[in-house]
Amino acid sequence: MSGTSSGWTRRDFAGGAALLALALGIPAAAVKLTDLDAADAPSDRQRKLIAEVSELVIPKTDTPGAAEVGVGDFVILALAHGLSGTRDPVATGVITPALAPFRRRDGSLSHLDWLESRLDHAAGGDFLRRGQDEQLRLLTAIDGEAMARGAEYSPWVAIKGLILTGYYTSEVGGSQELRYELVPGKWEPDIPIQPGDRAFSSDWTAVDFG
Repeated sequence: MSGTSSGWTRRDFAGGAALLALALGIPAAAVKLTDLDAADAPSDRQRKLIAEVSELVIPKTDTPGAAEVGVGDFVILALAHGLSGTRDPVATGVITPALAPFRRRDGSLSHLDWLESRLDHAAGGDFLRRGQDEQLRLLTAIDGEAMARGAEYSPWVAIKGLILTGYYTSEVGGSQELRYELVPGKWEPDIPIQPGDRAFSSDWTAVDFG
C-alpha cells in the first residue's frame, strides 16, 4: 500500500497488533519495537525512562505496578501510532519556546524527547540517577503544573493519559487492580462501598467521549 492510502498499511496493522498484545497483558518482552520508524524508535535510555516514570505513576503495591505490566512499551507504541492525538499537528499558538525544539516537521511533538529533556532539567542532571523519592517529587511538581487550571499546553497530559490507558486496559489492571464483573448484569443503583473496595474495570474504558 502507498503511504497516501486512507486504509491501514502493514505498519499500521503491526503496530495495532502490538498495542493489542500489550493491552491484553502479554509480557512486554514478547512485543517487538524494532519495526518502528527511526524517528519513533526510543533510545535505550528513553525506554528505561518511560518505564520508570510509568512505575512512579502506578507503583507496585499488592498488585503489579505499571513497569511490571509493560506499560512503558505500550506508551512508546501508542505515541508512535498517534493514540490520543499525539501525532496530530499542535497549533502554533500553543507552542511555547520550551516546546519548540521538540516539534516535528509535520507539526506534532516528539513526546519522549520532551519528557527526557524536561525530567533531566528538573533534576538538574540525570533524572535516572536520582533516588525514587526525589524522582517522585520532581514528577509530582511537573504533574501539578501541567494539570493546573488554565495551564499552558503540556505533553505530559497525553503521556500520563496513555500510562493510565495502558495499565487499566491490561489484564492485570483490569482484573487485579480493578474488579471485573461481566456485563450486562442486574441493575443495582445503590451499592455499599467498604474501605479498600476496588472500582469495577467494566465501568472504565479509558476513552474520553467529551
